[in-house]
Amino acid sequence: MSNSPLVNYTKLSPNHSGKRNHVIDTITIHCMAGNASVETCGALFANPSRKASSNYGIGSDGRIALYVDEANRSWCSSSSSNDNRAITIEVANNGGAPDWPVSNKAYAALLDLVTDICKRNGIKKLVWSTNKNDRINHKNGCNMTIHRDFSNKSCPGDYLYNRHGQIAAEVNKRLEGEEEVDIAKLISEMTNEQAYQLMQKAELHAKTLDEPAWSKNEGHWAKATKAGIVDGSSPERPMKRDEVIAVLGRKNLI
Repeated sequence: MSNSPLVNYTKLSPNHSGKRNHVIDTITIHCMAGNASVETCGALFANPSRKASSNYGIGSDGRIALYVDEANRSWCSSSSSNDNRAITIEVANNGGAPDWPVSNKAYAALLDLVTDICKRNGIKKLVWSTNKNDRINHKNGCNMTIHRDFSNKSCPGDYLYNRHGQIAAEVNKRLEGEEEVDIAKLISEMTNEQAYQLMQKAELHAKTLDEPAWSKNEGHWAKATKAGIVDGSSPERPMKRDEVIAVLGRKNLI
């Protein structure tokens, strides 16, 4: 099981339960209740007496830290069941109670990290519900939980709580590939120079392709090349009308 390649800082905590007993299928976003850097948060989680940790942390500067390997269950949500199936993420706050807001950089990093986690762990879609019963029982596909579901806490603060639906929508948009390139539009807007460069790349690619086995067995390509009918210099594409006539003429078929 891999960790996120987006990590800028690593400080592994001893505070975890070892390997999970459940597949990763849930995201749990927490707030730090303070503007701690990823180093400061890492130092806190590195203290065994604190008996707390999270898989990841995000600072107000947008940097991402790894504290507990994804393969291991962190001690974060006051729920063994939740932490065994969830990736837990602590986000620094650039403001205080009751909202506990986060910076734009931290929020952008959170979206990137959650998207990456979902992609690597096969989570096809994030589902959020404002109903606590749906969240803790994973009803209707709900796979986003919060700390206050399992303990008398305000975590993750109203700022992030009120944005869970928005987080799910943005991550799902990325997962569904709604930003994929419109190939037809791209071709229609292509300049002649760009088209020529594309043809050059196609030619280079064609040269790397082996002759099909059936063609090798029949030997027609070798014979045609030796006779000067073709030389293999054209890109792999349908032949134009004048090219077909030229080939037939070389073979004395017309």
